[in-house]
Amino acid sequence: MIRLTAALISTGAIFASTAAFADRPPPAGALSLSAVIQKVEAANDVSYVDDVSWDDDGYWEVEFVNAAGAKVEIRVDPLTGEPLTRR
Repeated sequence: MIRLTAALISTGAIFASTAAFADRPPPAGALSLSAVIQKVEAANDVSYVDDVSWDDDGYWEVEFVNAAGAKVEIRVDPLTGEPLTRR
């Protein structure tokens, strides 16, 4: 039982450290998240922002609902706050 617990703990530590290396933060010089959201709201007919997440490929993924009630998902450049074309 003690060996199994130690094995589970060490396995968890390996996964935790691997996950830390997998996360790539926004680059130096990136706009603050609040500035990115302000730019998205100013350029789109946003009723409300539903979700924002950082993608390890180097962009913000912003989901919002527009004034017509449609859900919209865009990828946003962290340096400029401008929408990216789909890759």
